Amino acid sequence: MKNKHPKGLMFLFFTEMWERFGYYLIIGIFVLYMIDPASTGGLAFTDKYADDIFGTYIALTYLTPFLGGYLADRILGYFKAIYLGGFLMALGYIGLGFHDITMFYISMGLIIVGNGFFKPSISTLVGNLYSTDEYKANKDAGYNIFYMGINLGAFLCNIIAAFMRNQYGWGAAFITAGIGMFLGLIIFTLGKKHLQSANVMKPVQKGDISLSRILSIVFLPAIICGAIGWLIPGNIFKSDSTDAFIFACIPVIIFYVSLYVKANFEDKRPLGALLAIFAVGMLFWAVFKQNGTALTRWANYYTDRQVTGTTEKTLSSIYLVEEKDYVTREVQKYDNQFQAEKDENKNPIKVQGKDVYFTNISSDQREKLEVQPEQKVSLINTELFQSINPGWIIILTPFLVGLFAFLRKRGKEPSTPSKIVLGLFISSLSCLVMVIAVYVGNNGLVKVSPWWLVGTYGVITIGELCLSPMGLSIVSKLSPPRLTALMMGGFFLSIAIGNKLSGVLASMWYDYEDKSNFFIVNTILLLFATALGLLILKRLNAIMREKGLS
Repeated sequence: MKNKHPKGLMFLFFTEMWERFGYYLIIGIFVLYMIDPASTGGLAFTDKYADDIFGTYIALTYLTPFLGGYLADRILGYFKAIYLGGFLMALGYIGLGFHDITMFYISMGLIIVGNGFFKPSISTLVGNLYSTDEYKANKDAGYNIFYMGINLGAFLCNIIAAFMRNQYGWGAAFITAGIGMFLGLIIFTLGKKHLQSANVMKPVQKGDISLSRILSIVFLPAIICGAIGWLIPGNIFKSDSTDAFIFACIPVIIFYVSLYVKANFEDKRPLGALLAIFAVGMLFWAVFKQNGTALTRWANYYTDRQVTGTTEKTLSSIYLVEEKDYVTREVQKYDNQFQAEKDENKNPIKVQGKDVYFTNISSDQREKLEVQPEQKVSLINTELFQSINPGWIIILTPFLVGLFAFLRKRGKEPSTPSKIVLGLFISSLSCLVMVIAVYVGNNGLVKVSPWWLVGTYGVITIGELCLSPMGLSIVSKLSPPRLTALMMGGFFLSIAIGNKLSGVLASMWYDYEDKSNFFIVNTILLLFATALGLLILKRLNAIMREKGLS
């Protein structure tokens, strides 16, 4: 990175790596912990309730950066915000390690608030490091490298989570996430001298929005609207928590639109471009964040996770497999059930209160294979499938960065908005991979190869690499300097809404008898987002050229 990237990037890379190690460790096991029976240390929540909690949790972790970014920009500074946020998250992760329902919700609150301070601040520091002419041209590549740090942590955490869960239980896995966060803060401290130039609080300018005004015109109305959403009779969006969240977002969205409406001539077009990107990105995250719900469910129930022989011995020796009761059943009896994890009454299959692993084979096939009706079977831990996506990112990021560098030298590199639209289209193709997987598995009657998940994650990873780091980069490029962290908060707000919608979509899983329709709906959502992106692409590229950023 010498001469091309500032020294501070390395420290932000490893700080974010350890922070995301903790965050994604939680994401990988969160739903599994909630639906796990109480007898094995879980919370015994229903699948739908777990989806709702998960969607609300990941939504709020990306909603709080709105206020956290503002406070970092105006009052705390980025260093203090990172320390405060990291400490709160570490406490929250450790708190989840205590099997207590009250502590469970308190810990989620600490993580949500902590992420609000940490996430926009460290992303803004990355952008600020590239504010000089020496590094400005490499800002996209810098965000790609930073993004790879995120996913290195996300890759490692699931392996450690599986080991800790199998060897010591759920609590130890959660506490490990907290230790990772503290390691991140230590690395950040070691690199502070290389980051001082980026820790520049924006001077107060005419037209700046005061904290009191933010609280009175945004957060107080958001709290009131959220309460209304929670209390209204019935449910508009499937659950009280979803209604409350969507209602609470309305004043925040109105605030961002008002920034555009009231902006001066110089700021109006860039702000409009950012709002358009937030809108299409929201649909991407609504599909992508189903990796913790729908795709985790697919891995848990519909994927053949059994390992035998040398593979079983190797993985068992490092505690990366779990044992479950092995139950066979006849295919003919379940031809019309379409839910591999359900019995004939559409209830979760349990044996003496424990989840079981089964195979769909006929009586004749059972005799030929000499499979006992009930026995123990070794399975790859479900959370390990959460490492596939970050694993792909680690593999593909150097190639993608190299490709764009090659095209840049020849004057053919796509603009940042073009990369985002391309990413949306490629991501839609990943859903079609899962449609094929449903057909191969006869709509849930037969467990399918893990390679289907590897394939779908591989495709959506290419789309993600074109979109997510480019989103961070374009916010840094187009935001008026006095609003940079606030617009970073807006970027994370769009992710928050998308995250909550992902939980809503995932909770509809059981409403689809034909599971291919579930993934077809996701495909349509991403194609719609692609179409919207294409409609505004010419305007976005023009704005980039006006800013001298094409």
